[in-house]
Amino acid sequence: MEPVGAVTFEQVPETWVANNGSWADMGIALGREPPKAVWLTPRYHTQYYDEIPGVSVDKSEMTDLYSDGVSKELFYELDADVHVLDPNFLMNRFKGWNQGDVDEIAESVGPFFGNSIFSTGYQWHEDYEYLSLYEAFEKLAQLFQRTDRYEAFATLHDEFQSELSNVVPSEGQRPSVAVLWPQPADEPESFSPYLIGEGTSFKQWRDLQVRDALAETDVKDFHSPRGEIDYETLFEIDPDVLLLRGHEAKTAEEFRNTVLSYMKDHDLASSLTAVQNEDVYRGGPLYQGPITNLVVTERAARQVYPDAVGDQQLFDRQRVADIVNGDF
Repeated sequence: MEPVGAVTFEQVPETWVANNGSWADMGIALGREPPKAVWLTPRYHTQYYDEIPGVSVDKSEMTDLYSDGVSKELFYELDADVHVLDPNFLMNRFKGWNQGDVDEIAESVGPFFGNSIFSTGYQWHEDYEYLSLYEAFEKLAQLFQRTDRYEAFATLHDEFQSELSNVVPSEGQRPSVAVLWPQPADEPESFSPYLIGEGTSFKQWRDLQVRDALAETDVKDFHSPRGEIDYETLFEIDPDVLLLRGHEAKTAEEFRNTVLSYMKDHDLASSLTAVQNEDVYRGGPLYQGPITNLVVTERAARQVYPDAVGDQQLFDRQRVADIVNGDF
């Protein structure tokens, strides 16, 4: 896997560290124990597993890799067999890490094996290939020698895509949506805009073929100038649906009672079409693995195509659990 190339082991790795919830979820889907650490545990939203019978993850013993920086000593303390982490992420996002540090950890603790798949907004990632969710999942399945589970998930995913094709309406009937990060979170006054891109964090919106309201304007992606837009700009665009990130720890009801309630009472926000129609929703996580993607895509389908989806389940929860447990 780029950028680390071929990595070999004398035996299947037991303990591991994951860059984020995308990779952690892949490991759970393969029936492995959770990683010893992820970048930020609050961003690994294990509540999605509540949808799947018999599948759960306890984060109480999990460590945050990031805490005011990334400590090289922490990698020694964790003593993982493999670090499912793009080393370029360490070297380009945080001062104090260089190739020598990466080589030291790879040789003294365990190798790196990862690719930053969740976002295509990093300039340092332009010189090597991004992987799709299932391309990355297959690589991890080879690492953990669980390719049978990967193949079962890939089949389930193909069938899920067929279910989605029955839900997605013709092009002219698809809503315009804006994916935004609100600031402040519960009482937003400005927003960081996200264009729906090729990273895995946007997979559900690509699969549902929604119209990206921001892509049709001069608004630049959050990752470019890291700029913000206000209500005046948002009113000019006036998307059919607002998808607000950073609220995955809330239930749908909690989100409505805080964020949506605030916007409905706001002098400017209350004039937005999405607010008037109460089409303001949690915008999905930054990180998705195969299980997470099934759950959040079905949720997203209900948000943007409620009449087509209704109360039907678009994938078999028990079948997911059976694959995780190797009963297939």
